[in-house]
Amino acid sequence: MVLYILIAILMFGVLIAVHEFGHFITAKMTGVKVNEFSIGMGPALLSRQKGETVYALRAFPIGGFCAMEGEDGDGAAADPRSFQNKGFWAKFLILVAGSCMNFLTGLVIVLLLAIPYQSYSLPAVGGFMEGYGLEDSGLQVGDRFLSIDGHAVWTYSDAKLLLDRAGDTVDLVVERDGEQVELNGCHIPFQEKGSGDSFTRLRGITLGSVALEATVPVKLKMSFQECLSYVRMVWMSLGDLVQGAVGLRDLSGPIGIVATVGELGEDTAQQYGVGVALQSVFSLMAFIGVNLAVMNLLPIPGLDGGRIFFLIVGWLFRLVTRKEIDPKYEGWVNGVFLMLLLGLMLVIAVSDVIKIIT
Repeated sequence: MVLYILIAILMFGVLIAVHEFGHFITAKMTGVKVNEFSIGMGPALLSRQKGETVYALRAFPIGGFCAMEGEDGDGAAADPRSFQNKGFWAKFLILVAGSCMNFLTGLVIVLLLAIPYQSYSLPAVGGFMEGYGLEDSGLQVGDRFLSIDGHAVWTYSDAKLLLDRAGDTVDLVVERDGEQVELNGCHIPFQEKGSGDSFTRLRGITLGSVALEATVPVKLKMSFQECLSYVRMVWMSLGDLVQGAVGLRDLSGPIGIVATVGELGEDTAQQYGVGVALQSVFSLMAFIGVNLAVMNLLPIPGLDGGRIFFLIVGWLFRLVTRKEIDPKYEGWVNGVFLMLLLGLMLVIAVSDVIKIIT
């Protein structure tokens, strides 16, 4: 288990590094002065200055930063190369680059994991269980799911996720004999009869599969769609959080995720071997990378998305009034919300520790 915990810690370091590198390289490309590029937080273990930038590796692998001149409004007028003195698109590209790098990292991992694939299994109707009355639902054995309630089915697991969240009446689009067939208002009552693996309990539908040859173009397409599926899962989880379907205890921070990776790796290794365990761990890493990309773009002050929100508000304010919003106000709001986010992270960390102990 120690091996997988170390992998999880290294995983966070890599995801943080590529995120900050996205900000860093885009700032350099757009001519913004970068004072420090740091991986980790806390006291510096290694530090070296090259040119105008200090490069540092710090003690705690829980964060990192790319400190740009004037990014908080300080010294904006003094240095023409400060962040605040750049135009709208340069600022936008710098702020969005971190999340783009996290998404790209997730995509690269999924692609690397797909190298040995000979084919992909796409979800289809494998059969019907007795007692559900689904034989007259309009579905036929062999129908491949294309969309469920307007949500595209990209991966095999998408079918279970979307059917689990659907109501008793479901709008389906399936592929049948090479043609798309729409089944609007398909009545599939949500009942959990039968037993066996989770897929045989999908409202009486046994999920089968249709094989798709894993050519290079197919691998590229399926890997991108898998990452899009991750994005959708994050949005659905956020919706559940807002609606109260999940609570604070269901959230996990770095401590909880490290523990989860350790358990996943150990359990999978015992059942299927180290190779499959590593594959599962890196697949989870890809999901976390995409998760970070989405979360950082939320319009919450203290996150990249919050700064993008202020950037757009400032552009609209300037368009209407011909005046600039004082950057110090954005700095104050970001500072306050950053403290709130750190407080939330502390609460989640305590919750993670309690869950591990209990």
